[in-house]
Amino acid sequence: MARPYHHGDLRAALLDAALRAVEAGGHATLSLRELAQGLGVSHAAPYRHFANRDALLAAVANAGFARLAEAWLAAWQGSGPKAAAPAARLRVAARAYIGFATERPALFRLMFQGPAPPGAEAAFAGLQATVAAALPGAAEAVVKARTIAMWSALHGFAWLCLEGRIRPAMLGPLPPAAMLEAVLDTALGPAE
Repeated sequence: MARPYHHGDLRAALLDAALRAVEAGGHATLSLRELAQGLGVSHAAPYRHFANRDALLAAVANAGFARLAEAWLAAWQGSGPKAAAPAARLRVAARAYIGFATERPALFRLMFQGPAPPGAEAAFAGLQATVAAALPGAAEAVVKARTIAMWSALHGFAWLCLEGRIRPAMLGPLPPAAMLEAVLDTALGPAE
């Protein structure tokens, strides 16, 4: 018996189910057919919203960037009173970036594979805005350069951690938390 197409908001339901599937097991085995079955709709129904599996994965990556931007902004805004030193607030936000990557590794990997979705630019704009706020009066070129340098350091460190490339022998007596602080010092300047 054929399953019905009708579903309240199938696009959103597919996206949510795909996000959960990616976070549970990565994106390599994601199947539109299995998602449709899990949502109780026909196997053809997802194709009314996503041309193919790659289109769904691009939407998942885009949603990932939106969530990363939300985490960054929440950390920036929630890290103390607005009067707190912007540099200290920026460090809290930078930790949120690393936290997002380590808490959602499969989603993070997907976000940085393939072409950048529109949400990537919005997430970067939010990152750049917080750097600009932490460097009042800095020239635009300085803000852009610091943003790229900071993002490169944070992303590189997160990726190395996710891929298990930082080995215990590399750290020596340095605990992982101290290594993170060293990366933040390099990316943002020493803590005040």
